[in-house]
Amino acid sequence: MILPSEKDLRAALARFAEVRFAHDVHPTAHSAGALEDATYTLCVMVGTRTVAEALAAADALLQRYGADRKAAAIQEDKTLAA
Repeated sequence: MILPSEKDLRAALARFAEVRFAHDVHPTAHSAGALEDATYTLCVMVGTRTVAEALAAADALLQRYGADRKAAAIQEDKTLAA
């Protein structure tokens, strides 16, 4: 599976949150369609079938991206110190 970039993943999560909130506040056919589209996009992006799985996978990916950044910063510090 090709992993999404952190930027793309955060954008998909933000869009999902926005349309989910809008649909919860004022449900319409349009908001339902937007929520379905955002949910589908997020699920495809992280390779899952349900929104609960997608959110869990997105959280795990964001933690991984953070850990990778931290490891890269440590490596950079070691390189600069040498």
